[in-house]
Amino acid sequence: MNSQTFFNFPFHQNPDENNFFVNSTNQNAYELTNLDKFDQNIFLYGPKKSGKTSLIHFWIKKNHAQIYSNNFTEIIKTKKNIAIDDVFSSISEENLFHIINHCKHYNLNIYLTSSVNLNNRNFQLNDLHSRLRSFYYININNPDEEMCKMFMTKLFLKKQIIIKNKEIFDYIFNRVTRSYNDIYILVEKIDKLSLEKKRQLTIPLIREIL
Repeated sequence: MNSQTFFNFPFHQNPDENNFFVNSTNQNAYELTNLDKFDQNIFLYGPKKSGKTSLIHFWIKKNHAQIYSNNFTEIIKTKKNIAIDDVFSSISEENLFHIINHCKHYNLNIYLTSSVNLNNRNFQLNDLHSRLRSFYYININNPDEEMCKMFMTKLFLKKQIIIKNKEIFDYIFNRVTRSYNDIYILVEKIDKLSLEKKRQLTIPLIREIL
């Protein structure tokens, strides 16, 4: 999309799915996830929409793992590494505890992601908390200004939203909270507005939702 070529950022762009961009805010998580060999369970914490799902799929591919998707019985019957995205929302504590024990018994690895900090979670099973504290804990930091710009540009491209000039981009960017989720919500609103109005994005039009 030639209209957005004025956005130039010094990022490494992974050629894999979802165009995962890396800078200092997520580099440690990215590098750990993509290690050829890491024989320890991983707990990845990061803000909503920060790329955790992309990272867990990189890990699944590299480690020939199986992802949890309401398939507890199937997982317990197999002997494959296990990945669970958004762990505290997708699986019960009891089932998670059994999966961890299963993996420990068969010397398998687990990769968990969460938007909830492990230390802020109230556990019903104390033994589960103890198990999770033994995981290698790594986090994605809140986005810096560069990452916010890159993330917003990526969402615009994904939605095929045309930003004609840097003035419009800067107008939007200077009025959004520096968080992945808030940027995501704003771009969703802009996309909905542009589809409803069927008009080119301009600053007066954007004012309607800011």
